[in-house]
Amino acid sequence: MIFQMKCLQAQVTCSLASVTSNNSSDQSPFDSPRLLGSNLPSENPKNSSPAHRNRSLTLYDYLNGSTSIYPDKDRRVNSSTGTESSKPSELKGSNEVLRQESLLQGMLSDNKDHISTELEKLRLELRLIQGKHKLVQDESDDASRQMAELAAKRMEEEAQLREIQSRLDKANDNVEKQKAHRYAAEQALNHVQDLVRGEVMQKNMLQVKASRDADKKLRLEKLFVLQGNSYSTFTWEEIDNATSSFADNLKIGSGANGTVYKGYLNHSAVAIKVLHSDDNSSNKHFRQELEVLGKIHHPHLVMLLGACVERGCLVYEYMENGSLEERLRCKSGTAALPWCDRLRIAWEVASALVFLHSSKPNPIIHRDLKPENILLDGNLVSKVGDVGLSTLVSSGSGGSSSTMYKKTALAGTLFYIDPEYQRSGQVSVKSDTYALGMVMLQLLTARAPIGLAEVVERAVEDGKLRDILDENAGWTWAMEEAQEMADLALRCLEMRGKDRPDLKTRVAVDLDRLKRRALPTQPPPEHFICPILKRVMQEPCIASDGYSYERHAIEMWVCDKDVSPVTNVRMPNKTLVPNRSLLTAITAWKSQGGRKPTNKFVTTSPNHL
Repeated sequence: MIFQMKCLQAQVTCSLASVTSNNSSDQSPFDSPRLLGSNLPSENPKNSSPAHRNRSLTLYDYLNGSTSIYPDKDRRVNSSTGTESSKPSELKGSNEVLRQESLLQGMLSDNKDHISTELEKLRLELRLIQGKHKLVQDESDDASRQMAELAAKRMEEEAQLREIQSRLDKANDNVEKQKAHRYAAEQALNHVQDLVRGEVMQKNMLQVKASRDADKKLRLEKLFVLQGNSYSTFTWEEIDNATSSFADNLKIGSGANGTVYKGYLNHSAVAIKVLHSDDNSSNKHFRQELEVLGKIHHPHLVMLLGACVERGCLVYEYMENGSLEERLRCKSGTAALPWCDRLRIAWEVASALVFLHSSKPNPIIHRDLKPENILLDGNLVSKVGDVGLSTLVSSGSGGSSSTMYKKTALAGTLFYIDPEYQRSGQVSVKSDTYALGMVMLQLLTARAPIGLAEVVERAVEDGKLRDILDENAGWTWAMEEAQEMADLALRCLEMRGKDRPDLKTRVAVDLDRLKRRALPTQPPPEHFICPILKRVMQEPCIASDGYSYERHAIEMWVCDKDVSPVTNVRMPNKTLVPNRSLLTAITAWKSQGGRKPTNKFVTTSPNHL
């Protein structure tokens, strides 16, 4: 559009220039000699005056009246002679001049009209061009204004777009965060659901185990029917048949008060203790054990199943791994106890003593705690037995166990008897604390109790405790736990009872902490793990799919499912067969403290049958 405006301006300029050129030209059509005609008298340069010769005669001069064609109208020069003509000739020339002037005026009038018309046309064209120019200028201004408005609008839209993009980015970030939070929440929910399912399964398994334990207890109660007493009674004939007339191959051990045999009553293995004589001391021992074990039950106290009162026989649950003394001495080639199991056994014995001291209505003091009276079952779980020398004492006025005393005749085993009890004859719960301290030192060193406290105390002071630890327990002794256990045992062996730590609030608590820290150093073999419970099996059984499971876990599984937990294939039947070889391997692995099983098997002795 600007280019068109420039073109129109150029046309107008050219037109004006053309008109100006035509009006100001020296060779105007009105000045042309052809307009004067050939009849105009020509000047004779010879006859003309100098002034007339020097002056040019033009049409412009003629029209303006500044001069005449002839300077002297009354005179006429003869062209041939150069003399003035006569009057008739002058009149004739004057008429000719007038005629030519009239003709010339007509031509000039026509030319002026034509020029005026052309000028008017040019003016109209100029006004039209100026109008177009103004229109184009206005349009250009409008276009410029619109372009500016569009540019401003574009900038505003770009700013809005950037703001929208920023909001969109923030929204995307929020969406990603929400997704992350949702994913985390879903993971947490899944974890919680897994925990809930695990707890439900654990609860169900505990219920199944409790049901099985209740059934087992019920079977035992049915097996040993109480006939108005706090214990089951058996005839001498039943005891004799159970022990094959007290065969030597069924003898488990012998003590000061009697001999222990392995027997079978109603197809269940039991331990039968037969007193040596019918003297007063043996009868007292017999009645005391019936009174104590017939009324109380604890996981770490040997269970009394019944008795033959007429011959002084006691029937206990059978403990497959014998006594702690035999295992510390590795009697008959039995495997040594690993250090982690020793820490656990110390805590189990302490918990059993705390239970006896807390019994109601009167606390019970064992008075004869030693490794020979601590028995181990098939899983090396310890249980305190031989409570024939235990005594019941009354609580002091303060109700604290530390104030319970009873003056009794000296009883027990040397090196395990409380020195304060030996001097005064007053027995208290701190007497059992002293005996437990000696048992703890034997668990650490597997040495005899003679002078053991002084040896351990000197080794602790010299920083040489490792040199006296039982190397059969493995070279992986955790020295920090061993050091703490030795310090605790030495505090339990203080000469004065008031200087010994409290059994319930200090000794049992510290041993429980040490037991929790004494974990196996290596993971169990994969075939020891139950596919359902994902932990080491206690009672492995082979199912019909050929895999071994924990008994109560697979029993609960087959209650509502008929497919294998491993292969997810339908099981042929729901028969379970005990996997005794696997149980033996697991027991050997546990006896080595969770270390890799060796090729050395436990040698079977009468007390391991």
